[in-house]
Amino acid sequence: MIESTPNLVLGEDGLARPLWASTNQLLRDYYDHEWGLPIYDEAELFERLSLEAFQAGLSWELVLRKRPAFRSAFADFDPDEVATFDNADIERLCSEPAIIRNRRKIEAVINNARATIDLREHGGLSQLIWSHRPAETPMPVLASDIPTQSPESQALARALKSHGFTFVGPTTMFALMGAIGVVDIHLLGAHRRGSSGVWR
Repeated sequence: MIESTPNLVLGEDGLARPLWASTNQLLRDYYDHEWGLPIYDEAELFERLSLEAFQAGLSWELVLRKRPAFRSAFADFDPDEVATFDNADIERLCSEPAIIRNRRKIEAVINNARATIDLREHGGLSQLIWSHRPAETPMPVLASDIPTQSPESQALARALKSHGFTFVGPTTMFALMGAIGVVDIHLLGAHRRGSSGVWR
């Protein structure tokens, strides 16, 4: 029987979750239904890539709470639409209180939309990201066992940068890889461990 620990919390539903996913319903729902599940669709990957960039230096909960506003502001993260944004759109977004008003990150999202389109001639965003799936995934027992980056996330960051992407450092890319199932960084004993179908 799994008991609550500093790393896993047993919910009222009898399911074990990491501490970060047990603090409120928003994070719990995200953990239970989204985090770590495989994503291959270009627009969905572009959204996750963009949100991870906005999260840098901030909390994921803040980004998650603002996700509906981000989707509205960035045309549901359609790369073809975002790629057309101009200086007027940048100024509009920098004045939008519902999102994170960081000019460099806003400019990075627009730049990365254009890079995503260009990447279609080289196999596409999904193929590039998933080609960096490692041979093995971490097996963390404690939250402190989860690495912040890996050789694969370092290689993915380099590959994306070579195609013109920005705000794609190895730590941000490792977080992305965990969020979209390229690696499984659920704690051993958590109810979502192995649920992606990618890793057992």
